Amino acid sequence: MDLTLFNDDKLLDEEHEELVKKLVEFAAKELGSAPDTEMSITIVKDEEIRRINREYRNTDRVTDVISFAIEDDESADDDFVGFEGIPENIGDLFIAPGKVAEQAKDYGHSFERELGYTVVHGFLHLNGYDHIKPEDEAVMIPLQEKILSAYGLER
Repeated sequence: MDLTLFNDDKLLDEEHEELVKKLVEFAAKELGSAPDTEMSITIVKDEEIRRINREYRNTDRVTDVISFAIEDDESADDDFVGFEGIPENIGDLFIAPGKVAEQAKDYGHSFERELGYTVVHGFLHLNGYDHIKPEDEAVMIPLQEKILSAYGLER
């Protein structure tokens, strides 16, 4: 997995950056992603994720993670395989650790567990999983919990 992590404001310390990187790598292996699959994660302040949410999702509130999948358009040509030798870019995540910390406190989780939950949740969205319909949620959420448990981030 080729992950680019942007943490310019140092909202995550090095230990938590490393957790994010290792967890993405672990989740990618669990899903059988190609080793050269690309994605990015940008760590942002609450105000910035609210702006992004308002601008791109028409929802004026702070959230923990926003995903922008490269291939989430259902009208995309399913026969397109890509060019041989060129890595697949699955998209971008924006994560607000301030909101993650708030949710960790609300749910009685450690910050690490909630950060892991947020990262895996966003990663699964980039890989085509969703939870809007009950039948999709019945697939995504157990897979998310399986990955977190296998990594060692239990509730």
